Amino acid sequence: MSKAEDNWTVRGMDVARRLWGERAGGQELPAQRLAPDMFAWVAEAVFGGIWARPGLDLRSRSLCTVAMLAALGKHDELVAHLAGALRLGITREELVEVLMQVACYAGVPAAVSALNAAVPVLDGSR
Repeated sequence: MSKAEDNWTVRGMDVARRLWGERAGGQELPAQRLAPDMFAWVAEAVFGGIWARPGLDLRSRSLCTVAMLAALGKHDELVAHLAGALRLGITREELVEVLMQVACYAGVPAAVSALNAAVPVLDGSR
């Protein structure tokens, strides 16, 4: 691993910890057992290479991510990123507004489905 790649991994893990606290990197998903190298790449490239860039703050990146995951119907990731957004200080009300706006661009069914997936996280039962 080059020094630059190592730096991206460190930056990526820092971003992940800001989103998910000490659970970042410590909570193994079933998919991680199948493809651990992919998750190492995600930490390095996605969080270290993109999320850690200076052009947008973590709050803005988090809101964009929530909207995209909702629009794509990727509820497992959406639930995780909603929890991360709350940890960053984004309010429940702001997240509900983002999910409602999904209806305008991805359709009402996508927004309703995302809101349903969000209930356990945003109502504190998760």
